[in-house]
Amino acid sequence: MLTRREFAVFASCAICGITEFVAAQASAQGTPPAPTGGVTRKILSQTDGPTPGYVTLLVEATIEAGVPVGRHTHPGIESAYVLEGGFELPIQGQPTRTLKAGDGFQIPPDTPHAGGKAGDAKSRILITYVVEKAKPLASPA
Repeated sequence: MLTRREFAVFASCAICGITEFVAAQASAQGTPPAPTGGVTRKILSQTDGPTPGYVTLLVEATIEAGVPVGRHTHPGIESAYVLEGGFELPIQGQPTRTLKAGDGFQIPPDTPHAGGKAGDAKSRILITYVVEKAKPLASPA
């Protein structure tokens, strides 16, 4: 299992990650990058698996109004549910979606996403990540 310190790696990506960071500095087992203002995360649960070499994390992310989302990818699946607020979410190969409370979305592994118009109000998102431990959680795209 990851410690809270190791999980800080995930703090530099808000919807999944959500803000930009340098991939070489952030991995599931690496040194956490500098925090980004306007985005907070709370680890609700974490466990190794579903198979060796992967970790599953359940995270509540809060994005303050007007905070932009950097375009990035993840080395695994991101599944999310918008609890509050909303934002625009472009996912490569899919039409851009405007999400609101009650909407869910999934992003396939290694698929560039985010970078759309920031929300006008605070957004809260419940996110499940299933990602490879040894790879950066997010990489700029």
